[in-house]
Amino acid sequence: QVQLVESGGGLVQPGGSLRLSCVASGSIFRIHGMGWYRQAPGKQREFVADSSAGTNYAHSVKGRFTVSRDNAKNTVYLQMNNLKPEDTADYFCYAHLQTSATYGAIDVWGQGTQVAVSS
Repeated sequence: QVQLVESGGGLVQPGGSLRLSCVASGSIFRIHGMGWYRQAPGKQREFVADSSAGTNYAHSVKGRFTVSRDNAKNTVYLQMNNLKPEDTADYFCYAHLQTSATYGAIDVWGQGTQVAVSS
């Protein structure tokens, strides 16, 4: 079984910064990619950023957010700078991974961490 646990969310003023972390643990054979989605109240979950062969970003966060990974720690980070009220959402990390060499890759999700941007 694999578990993803996010941390680092909170309340921040517009223009401020936060750093989210997400650690994957459990029966992991290989992680192919990790990344972040977010879901604002009343809206659908949307892609934010991911790190697999390279990094990819949603247009709305490009230049402000940076995704990075520490493969030795099975951890993905999301550095969020110049935060805006429209960044307010629950942020979910995911990992595209194999639990053994026998099986194909699956997506595992964390429980989410809240980010609120308000003055």
